[in-house]
Amino acid sequence: MEEKNLNASPVEELDLNEILRIRREKLDALKSAGKNPYEKVKYDRTAFSQDIKDNYAEYENQTVGIAGRLISKRIMGKASFAVILDGKGTIQSYLSINDLGDEYTAFKDFDIGDIIGIQGFVFTTRTGEISVHAKSVELLSKSLLPLPEKYHGLKDEDTRYRQREVDLIANPEVKRTFEARSKIMKAIRNYLDGVGYLEVDTPVLQPLEIGAAARPFKTHHNALDIDMFLRIETELYLKRLIVGGFDRVYEVGRIFRNEGMDRSHNPEFTTVEMYQAYSDYFDMMNLIENMYKTITREVCGSDVINYQGVEIDMGKPWERLTMVEAVKKYAGVDYNDWATDEQARAVAKQMHVEVDEGEEATKGHVLIAFFDAFVEEKLIQPTIIYDYPVENSPLAKRKPTNPAFTERFEYFIYAREMGNAFSELNDPIDQKERFVKQVEAKRAKGGNDAKVDEDFVTALEYGMPPTGGLGFGVDRLVMLLTDSASIRDVILFPTMKPIKK
Repeated sequence: MEEKNLNASPVEELDLNEILRIRREKLDALKSAGKNPYEKVKYDRTAFSQDIKDNYAEYENQTVGIAGRLISKRIMGKASFAVILDGKGTIQSYLSINDLGDEYTAFKDFDIGDIIGIQGFVFTTRTGEISVHAKSVELLSKSLLPLPEKYHGLKDEDTRYRQREVDLIANPEVKRTFEARSKIMKAIRNYLDGVGYLEVDTPVLQPLEIGAAARPFKTHHNALDIDMFLRIETELYLKRLIVGGFDRVYEVGRIFRNEGMDRSHNPEFTTVEMYQAYSDYFDMMNLIENMYKTITREVCGSDVINYQGVEIDMGKPWERLTMVEAVKKYAGVDYNDWATDEQARAVAKQMHVEVDEGEEATKGHVLIAFFDAFVEEKLIQPTIIYDYPVENSPLAKRKPTNPAFTERFEYFIYAREMGNAFSELNDPIDQKERFVKQVEAKRAKGGNDAKVDEDFVTALEYGMPPTGGLGFGVDRLVMLLTDSASIRDVILFPTMKPIKK
């Protein structure tokens, strides 16, 4: 019987139900005969498909054990060809009744998708295809569901994300993306370890909702009878470690934000945050630029990458602009010309730039609004924007020469913010004042659980050295280096709305 697409029409659905029935009958027959395939605990696999192909001279005529998923078979009476998919690719096998006897009869009843093992010797067919001549074949696990479109092309995005295991079988390029992700993660750790950073772990469950803008997930600890929150960042605990005497620390951490989803946002995502004592934001600029260049060369083999049809040169010196310079360059207005907040708001109104704070907006708020409206979309090549207004930088140190601004930067690639860094605020009095204002603003918007993190303020009162800190999203970096359009393409199991059965 021909197998149909999982996303079948009503007529095809009858065929699918018939396939499911037949496969379960086959399983029942195997169990009745004492051959339950799910009882297999081990198989002696000695070689992978691609290794055999890449090193044929070493494997020719040698006996190997291969194992994987049966993705095609061609029955020709007393002989057959089969193709299996293993962890490194696909390889063909030749099977005949003369070599296998009763095992060949059993093989002919195997279904596409079954997990099988083959022992045999390596040879080349008359058509030049490297294959394994089977001397034994064994069913290792029964597939009760047919592969989508008989393995060829699971394309529906929603199904791909919900059933990543099937997506990995049907679309080999997906597996390569996640292999690249693993390589990127390893490169990040190798780089930071190589410049003297120590990897640490900090709590995911936290006892209070800090006064940041992000909305957390809330849960309850039964034994302590207290509400707790999944972390929205790793920052405050890491800085407490700097207070405690560590010079350079970083964490690769899972972060949770109870907010919307789009092509670059998922409620659960991965960040890297790092903190370096006796450093400032210029040190962090140099660190991140060099890190990205090193990782790009290691993973992609070149400084120049192609992302969504746009050529991006990671190797050139990254452009660095203050926010004031960037707004002047791309919007044609100069912050330094605004004598008062009222004048800044008037310029915004004249140029139809919406400022969220309305009549309460300061010059800093207006500058940020101009940046969002005119600048970010222009930052295609790697660009560092620094010196942010204090209004949107509650954890950054003020600039000594201009207290209206902070020693903060963000860097952008393909018009997308990739990371955020500060010369960290270490004045406990200033920090508490900013926390209080932040909490008040959040409670005004309904965030009644927001509180000042008094433990962190206390830590700062013991004294934190001048410190540079930086955080960036791992998922966005993986998107960039694998040319993936959506964050869902680089998270194995992205958050999805449940389907009503």
